[in-house]
Amino acid sequence: MKINVLIFYLVSICPLALAQVKVLEQAHAHNDYEHNHPLFDALSYGFNSVEADVHLIKGELYVSHATPVFNKARTLNQLYLNPLDSLIRINNGRVYRNNKPPFYLMIDIKTNGEETYQKFMEVLEPYKSLLTGENPPLVIFISGNRPVETIVQDKRQWVALDGRPSDLNKGYSKKLMPVVSIDFKSLSKWSGTGDIAVEELSNIKSLAQQVHQENKKLRLWGIPDQPHSWKTLLEAGVDLINTDKLKELSEFLNNQPTDR
Repeated sequence: MKINVLIFYLVSICPLALAQVKVLEQAHAHNDYEHNHPLFDALSYGFNSVEADVHLIKGELYVSHATPVFNKARTLNQLYLNPLDSLIRINNGRVYRNNKPPFYLMIDIKTNGEETYQKFMEVLEPYKSLLTGENPPLVIFISGNRPVETIVQDKRQWVALDGRPSDLNKGYSKKLMPVVSIDFKSLSKWSGTGDIAVEELSNIKSLAQQVHQENKKLRLWGIPDQPHSWKTLLEAGVDLINTDKLKELSEFLNNQPTDR
């Protein structure tokens, strides 16, 4: 019953509401599924990237941070693939009407990478038209337990990889690896209070430059989740701001200069 209500909302209301939303290319919804209305809350604030943790259990892909409790378990199809497919079909072929950049869905694999990927590709078969072409409406990139070589060698190219700094300078294309991510705490001990150490800020800027040289986006997870750090990281060249605070980041980004 819940999914029926969700799809009804999507088809009847969401496209009209999204037409009025400013798309925020730098906004990434960390653990998006933990919000009251997964996907839709992020869309209502203009987020262009969302994250879903996925478990393969008994032949089904479930979305949950830890091993899901089955009486509350929700599938990847229910929460993301079906709604995104419906929205793209009724909204001029894009998630946000007339928005040229693709929408990003990051899949963080929590179970065995190879097995989960193979099941994932089966699940994606009905949606492959959304994932291919010169400028597809949807880009899915795989994080967590990444079966890197399998994805690199898969000629279907329906999904991409969430890269790591160690993946730079290996010839991976932007299409294969659109985003490079790393734990903020591996770069800095900064809590977000006061100013970040000069050397730590310099290291972040240097990494951003390396990532941008390959025409990729930089994402840091585990950042101090508040406006001062968001501003500092944006100015350092971080492209995707990882947050649990949808409303606050939306308000912050909407008040930033548009020439960045």
